[in-house]
Amino acid sequence: MAIRTARTAWNGTLTEGGGQVELTSSKVGTYDVSFPKRAADDAGGTTSPEELIAAAHSSCYAMQLSALVGEAGGTPVALDVTADVTLAPDPAGGFQISGIALRVRGEVEGLDEAGFLKAAQDAKATCPVSKALTGTTITLDAALES
Repeated sequence: MAIRTARTAWNGTLTEGGGQVELTSSKVGTYDVSFPKRAADDAGGTTSPEELIAAAHSSCYAMQLSALVGEAGGTPVALDVTADVTLAPDPAGGFQISGIALRVRGEVEGLDEAGFLKAAQDAKATCPVSKALTGTTITLDAALES
């Protein structure tokens, strides 16, 4: 299966530093990141890990829902999916992703509302990004370079 890669180059401290995240596999762009803008209401042209997770989740969910609608005998004409990822203080210290709200509006032929709602619920449970966000083991390979 495919492996996709992103790379971040960071300079400086958390509160005064900044970086650039590069979408290495697709080569579609490099985007600025900074912690102050990550935690601000207005991102000011800067992306964040939460926005990138939202992009991954909304696109993965749309793909999975289109597959499940087809399996149920329907034809997806249009799906509009939004994922809101919330960054909040963690009671244990630091920050955490406190929730993800998926929103979908669909135009589907060949399925009634109950069939669409079932496919939508099943897609939420089975899209690979949803699965990854439910307690996936995280590994680390760290090295100090001079």
